[in-house]
Amino acid sequence: MKVTLAKTAGFCFGVKRAVHMVYDEIGGLPVFTYGPIIHNEAVVEDLKERGVQVVESIDDERLVPGAAVVIRSHGISRNVYEALEKKGVRIVDATCPFVKKIHRIVEAQSEEGRHIIIIGNNRHPEVEAIKGWCKTPATVIETIDEADSFHAPASEKLCIVSQTTFNYNKFQELVEIISKKGYDIRCLNTICNATEERQSEARQIAANVDAMIVIGGRHSSNTQKLFEICKNECENTYYIQTLNDLDLAQVKSMSNVGITAGASTPNNIIEEVHKACLK
Repeated sequence: MKVTLAKTAGFCFGVKRAVHMVYDEIGGLPVFTYGPIIHNEAVVEDLKERGVQVVESIDDERLVPGAAVVIRSHGISRNVYEALEKKGVRIVDATCPFVKKIHRIVEAQSEEGRHIIIIGNNRHPEVEAIKGWCKTPATVIETIDEADSFHAPASEKLCIVSQTTFNYNKFQELVEIISKKGYDIRCLNTICNATEERQSEARQIAANVDAMIVIGGRHSSNTQKLFEICKNECENTYYIQTLNDLDLAQVKSMSNVGITAGASTPNNIIEEVHKACLK
């Protein structure tokens, strides 16, 4: 059986940076992450065993002065950031620089009076954080129906940005629908280059294999996007978190298999799946 492993599979720059920043904090005062540091249960569990705790609310009683609070790569809203400062905790900001750039964009564009359109998943923590840096109303659009039904006063000026892990082709499609409505639009493609490369490579591999394996956490937005892309190209596409989720017998009945992984998937999990397929 031929096995093709995507070169772009695994931790992206922002995730790798955030995870390293958490591990660097272990050993001193209590360490917390504001929300799970990444959408990967194995990494979160390993950190928990090392004493790193997860907090989900600014009102958590464990947030005492001096405690280290690591902001995950998805970022947080301005209000939450300022509330943490008032708590007297030591903020370790591991927000991905590409996400941080979007915060600056929407803040500046909303100050100019532009209505911010965020192409992405309204429930995703990255999008929730981006909304929290807008000074004017922000609208989140994820589907064609939502783009079709979007309406604002004709004089409204818009600024369109994207969740960094959004599907690039879908982003272009939604922007085109909104653009036809005749608004004064400033459109900024804020999809991370690593995301575009990962999606493009996954699409290319999936189109040329009998089966495709996509590895990543169940709550990982970028992994879900990879699965959708691969599924469109290869009917036999499997979404797994670890090797335990994979039916090896079924995969090994194929002559040509591809493997990719989301940005929050550790290399050791990818290597384990890869080696098992090669045996």
